[in-house]
Amino acid sequence: MKRRKFIQQASIFSASSLVAVGANVWLSRSISATPNSKRLIVIFLRGAVDGLSVVVPYTDNAYYQARKRTAIPQPDKADGVLDLDGKFGLHPSLAALMPLWKQKSLAFVHACGSPESTRSHFDAQEYMENGTPGIKNTKDGWMNRLLALMSEENNPIQAVNVGYDIPRILGGNAPVATIPAGHIAKRLPIDNPQLTTAFDKLYSGNDALSKTYRDARQARKALMESDVEMQMANNGAPLPKGFSRDAQRLARLMVRDSRIELAFIGLGGWDTHINQGNSKGQLAQHLQSLGDGLATLQKELGAVYKDTSIIVLSEFGRTVKENGNGGTDHGHGNVIWLLGGNISGGQIYGDFPGLSENQLHEKRDLAVTTDFRDVISTVLQSHINLDKTSISKIFPNYQPVSIL
Repeated sequence: MKRRKFIQQASIFSASSLVAVGANVWLSRSISATPNSKRLIVIFLRGAVDGLSVVVPYTDNAYYQARKRTAIPQPDKADGVLDLDGKFGLHPSLAALMPLWKQKSLAFVHACGSPESTRSHFDAQEYMENGTPGIKNTKDGWMNRLLALMSEENNPIQAVNVGYDIPRILGGNAPVATIPAGHIAKRLPIDNPQLTTAFDKLYSGNDALSKTYRDARQARKALMESDVEMQMANNGAPLPKGFSRDAQRLARLMVRDSRIELAFIGLGGWDTHINQGNSKGQLAQHLQSLGDGLATLQKELGAVYKDTSIIVLSEFGRTVKENGNGGTDHGHGNVIWLLGGNISGGQIYGDFPGLSENQLHEKRDLAVTTDFRDVISTVLQSHINLDKTSISKIFPNYQPVSIL
């Protein structure tokens, strides 16, 4: 679908919806959600998820030519994609979301992302969370600016972060509540520098045991260096494994208390440079946890789901061509997921340019044809009923897409 058509199709969101999510374990009293409560949940996949494995362009031969080990087979083959529209298919590990697709409460915007083409996780995440691509001195996040526009007095839980630290997207003057989520892996005792130094001295000889120790230390060091890079890309976000549990808790709290309007969840583990896998493997496992969690979120929200919109996004996509380690590297264009009871789903939005070399960004990446702010602006206009003046405060120096 062409970008212009995406803009024109304001029906991608019906005018009555908006979303928000928040969860607070310390809430004790039950408050029923009001019928017209507008809620927004943003889920950020830190590390750059491979959108070409999430929504697979299975009719594009260039996709299969570029990926001998990581391509997801066509729908008529073993472990193939789940056909969406005769052109694109969903990763088979996301089977839990197919009922939402068929119910038309799930949509995707392909070839979407930031106009800033940095390949740095940190810069790209900052630009997307601040809503000001290419500008590093923005002090607050776009969700905090949104909160300031809709802020209610004496509501300490209007916006909730599920995590450990307030992310940039929620950073700013408006107060934000935080609850913990997930588990962060701990290092082994051998990773303690003092203990390592002692063992290095003890096994510094030329005997077989010392050589075995040093070989093991080198392997451990390489493993930890790789893990450190992954943890940095995750920016403190937990892996998707415990997402279903957090989604269930979040949904139940939101159902109990209508004061919760905005929520943010960060999930790490998407920086798949090595052993990405295809229908099975590392990425598939993370996607299954994510898909199952989203399905749990929808189920537990119950009647509240019809007034809820969920945006799933990542800082950038990954290279079209796989690398020599069975993974993919930092890319550009990606896919944004949209879920909610009032989403005009069951469609792939955006202008997908194709994967032939002459169609790629810098001859290696899926090009960006839809600015991520276009998608968010559409949500804010159609669900929260914000006008263009308000949206210009959320995304400064940006001309919002006209959808009305």
